Amino acid sequence: MSDRLRVNEASSLLIFLNAKLQGWSKKKIKQRLQLGCVMVNGDSVVKHDHPLNVGDDVEVLAQGKRFDASKTQSARVKLEILFSDRDLIVINKPAGLLSVATAQENKMTALAILRNQLSTGKKTVKLWPVHRLDRDTSGVLMFATSAEMREAVNAKWSEAEKVYLAVVDGVPEPASGTIDQPLRIDDKQYKMHVGAHTDAKKAITHFSTVRTVNQRSLLEVKLETGRQHQIRAHLSWLGYPVVGDSRYGIEGDRMGLHAQRLSITRPTTGERLTFEAPMPTDLITLLR
Repeated sequence: MSDRLRVNEASSLLIFLNAKLQGWSKKKIKQRLQLGCVMVNGDSVVKHDHPLNVGDDVEVLAQGKRFDASKTQSARVKLEILFSDRDLIVINKPAGLLSVATAQENKMTALAILRNQLSTGKKTVKLWPVHRLDRDTSGVLMFATSAEMREAVNAKWSEAEKVYLAVVDGVPEPASGTIDQPLRIDDKQYKMHVGAHTDAKKAITHFSTVRTVNQRSLLEVKLETGRQHQIRAHLSWLGYPVVGDSRYGIEGDRMGLHAQRLSITRPTTGERLTFEAPMPTDLITLLR
């Protein structure tokens, strides 16, 4: 089911939705926007202030779905921008979207979509990824507007605070703790192995249980190090794999991992910057 609405008076999208969707909470409406569940004339829109004209068709989809690049044209996709200035751009990446192209895959990526979204006319915006998120992890993703700024941010990356939300199978006992098992990559299986090894690197993950429902738990996870697949591998090793993680657990429609908060030190001023992406609705539903 979905709600189809016709615009009879020029307005901005969020104001229009709040007026038309009687009985909906403002929080629920914002969540639908953030998940890409609002369509304007057939295109997914996430900007709250998107202008509406008389005669526009607005559709609010019933439930958010995993991003499917194969069914979407890059020119029509708009990503939610959490922060933007002359040095940095931070987005809320949807689950199912690659951060950047890989040697094996050259499909639609967050980097390509954002470049297209910000470029105007003959002026093409150049962006450099500061870090990456796994394809099926949603949340805070940062880009720099120059190679120099990317290097400057990465030089202090050890000072960054990275907080995730993870929905896992089971109820951790104790409810909070630290996993300090080293990790090493298996290039053939593209999978992290946990435990001591001459090739293993230090990895530290802190977790605490936020909520437990029906033998699934919502965890807040803080990374002290930032190894590839660190949260997924560590939680699986502990016995509580991330829901929907086919590589370290059991496959599902949505992997239960979301990059909720990122804090960095701005290289030019020493100012502390914090960016947050709210918990998406389709992650909440994994607890039900």
